[in-house]
Amino acid sequence: MAISVLDVRDTVVPSGVRVPWLRLVPTPVALSGSTTRRLPLTVLGAGLLGIAESLGLLALALTGLDGVLSSPVRLPGWLVGVGLLVLAGWIVLSAGGGAALIDGAGRRLVLIVASAELALLGALVVVATTSSALAAAPAGLPLPLLLLMAVAVPVAKLLLVGSPSAVRWIAQGPRVRERRVDPVAAHRLVATLTLGLIGVSLAAVAVLVPAQGGGANEPASAVFTQH
Repeated sequence: MAISVLDVRDTVVPSGVRVPWLRLVPTPVALSGSTTRRLPLTVLGAGLLGIAESLGLLALALTGLDGVLSSPVRLPGWLVGVGLLVLAGWIVLSAGGGAALIDGAGRRLVLIVASAELALLGALVVVATTSSALAAAPAGLPLPLLLLMAVAVPVAKLLLVGSPSAVRWIAQGPRVRERRVDPVAAHRLVATLTLGLIGVSLAAVAVLVPAQGGGANEPASAVFTQH
């Protein structure tokens, strides 16, 4: 006679039959943790392209700012400020979109920046071909040709971001990063002693080794080497 529910089940169901509800099903957390996410080449290429573009824009801004300020044609100060602000935002958005794409946070920023770049380059091509408002391009190349060559950058970003591997990468969400202990918080005494030692050393150099008076146009390195 069965004295429990388990005994009743054993008397009804043959011993060789498995009960489906007794099977252990792995949880989604275990499945996601056991698989290793690999960064697709399309995502890596689009992210690095955005970061490289931001570095190129920064170099262009640093080299062209001197020419703008020393130009005989004086531009209004507010116009120069707005141009610098727009260029700085362009650099930050391009680099941030590439970094967010590699991290898996999203691709919307890359799509927006690439679409805006296409619209801007298209407008510049129309202006360069229909009027002489823009200056001639360097190296003797026509300006419309250089603009058409620059179109390849946003087009490449759009193609790479729209690939199936990039879509799957974004659908998986951001990568989970392991939390590490802040070394400054873990070794606060050592950090404090090091900072104090650096401050005392700088103060000792300033007090014990005063700089001798040199010429008005003498560089600081020449004064330092005299000691």
